[in-house]
Amino acid sequence: MMKNKLFVSAFILAIVVTGCAKDVQNSQAKETIRQKITGLKTPESVVQAKDGRIFVSEINVFGKEGDGQITLIDQSGKTSVFASGLNDPKGLAVINGNLYVADNKKVLKITPDGKSSVFAKAEAFSSALHGSPYFLNDLEADPQGNLYVSDSGDLFGTGLGGAIFKINPQGQVILLQSNMQDARIKAPNGLLADDTGDVLIVVDFTSGVLYSFNQKTKALNDIAEGFGGGDGLVHRSNGTMYVSDWKNGKVFSVNTKGEVEVLKSGYQSAADIAISKDEKYLMVPDMKAGELDFIPLAK
Repeated sequence: MMKNKLFVSAFILAIVVTGCAKDVQNSQAKETIRQKITGLKTPESVVQAKDGRIFVSEINVFGKEGDGQITLIDQSGKTSVFASGLNDPKGLAVINGNLYVADNKKVLKITPDGKSSVFAKAEAFSSALHGSPYFLNDLEADPQGNLYVSDSGDLFGTGLGGAIFKINPQGQVILLQSNMQDARIKAPNGLLADDTGDVLIVVDFTSGVLYSFNQKTKALNDIAEGFGGGDGLVHRSNGTMYVSDWKNGKVFSVNTKGEVEVLKSGYQSAADIAISKDEKYLMVPDMKAGELDFIPLAK
């Protein structure tokens, strides 16, 4: 049930008027691949670049170092390995043509030619949190070039390790919120930033609650609930938000009135979703099925 429709409307207005860097820039993009991609190895996250190329993070075997990779999908639907030798790659974001990856306890930067380097080391998160990061998960970029990273902690509902970080363009890691500061931060997962750089929307994997977090006031407000194992979180330029439920294999839509509906169900584990640059499709990695699905979106 939506708990703060006025806030949701205000947030949606902010992202509709100015356009969030992660989801807009539609006019320059080519049409998205329409056919389901199969044969992926534990796909977790997906993102599309301005030129139409799609990147998917493949974890492969959880906890096994070096067997993760980033797969590139071109306009014809052909797949190729863009970067290999990763550990447990999850959240993806694109800034200025570079691909950023949450890889276990660090964040990588991969240049357009596939060369990888560490953008934020595990030690940087440890210093900000005063403890080792547990499970770096989703990534979100804002127009100012900042990255936001969720640490979903131990995923057992205790809140141990749950945190949200900000990384500035120089690679400095700043702790925004953690379970030690607010017990409602159990296992933060999907993130969505507005263009002011002031507000983050966060969905929690453990509680299934959608929160707003004000970076200036540090206020954390719950605005919707019932998202099960909340995972991916994105928005469309018309204001509609989408949330994936990993545990129950569902994808929800949240319209500008704050009304929540199931968009599609039947996935084995709907992970970190994204919207194609032409906004014609919602891209859904089904982790356990090893597939990338495309949900057509109405105009």
